[in-house]
Amino acid sequence: MRTLLSVVLTLAAFYVLLLAFVWLMQARLLYFPNVPGRELTATPADIGLVYEDVTFATADGVQLHGWLVAAAHAGAPVVLFCHGNAGNISHRLEWLDILHGLGVGVLLFDYRGYGRSTGTPDEAGTYEDAAAAWRFLTQQRGIQPQRVVVMGESLGGAIAAHLAKDVRPAALILASTFTSVPDLAARFYWYLPVRLLSRFDYRTADYVAEVEAPTLVMHSRDDEIVPFSHGRQVFERARGRKQFVELVGDHNSGFLASGVALTDLLRRFLAALPQAEGTPRAE
Repeated sequence: MRTLLSVVLTLAAFYVLLLAFVWLMQARLLYFPNVPGRELTATPADIGLVYEDVTFATADGVQLHGWLVAAAHAGAPVVLFCHGNAGNISHRLEWLDILHGLGVGVLLFDYRGYGRSTGTPDEAGTYEDAAAAWRFLTQQRGIQPQRVVVMGESLGGAIAAHLAKDVRPAALILASTFTSVPDLAARFYWYLPVRLLSRFDYRTADYVAEVEAPTLVMHSRDDEIVPFSHGRQVFERARGRKQFVELVGDHNSGFLASGVALTDLLRRFLAALPQAEGTPRAE
């Protein structure tokens, strides 16, 4: 009995330490600016695109870095792209190539603590980063809000949805996005009371329910990180004109594996958007 009691107490102590570790280290379990690294490994020029290196400030004084690639013609939509939780904008050139091929402009930017952006990432900060990117496009560059399409992948989907509920973009596009951090964490850490421990929310499903713009949700059944059911739930919570598209492939490469089918879909979705006054439709 003493041996059994000793084992139970040891396991209990280990479990308590594990809970404390998860509570304290959540940010490092969520944000991966150093994987594969903060250094920019390429630029749009490496895929033959002309771009502008830009910096802009957030309301709390953080300096954000990004790349602005012009649209094929004046007045075409501009995509404000919120990337996932790992790496930086130099790891999103495939998305940039796809979007530029549709004739739209693209703003790729790094959150605080990512790439060349200053600061340290946190939930409220990433929301402010997206808001600063919106102000950069609509105020500093004078782009009509009705021309800006807010788009996010994975973690960036939550950030994009949060922004889209507070502004009036042309549309919202979400790729491989979860319903919320606690919902996703419950899948990976089923043995922990993650809903009580979580200090991060990123409630994509709640945010998208407040978005008035046309919404496109994309997800793959083969996604090994964010279950397909999350994408369906996010879609079901969206209101107004909405569309769901099933991708193929895994979490990080599904948009590439989907190939021409994805680009054709995006082209049709963008072409069907209500246009700002005097704006020609995307080709």
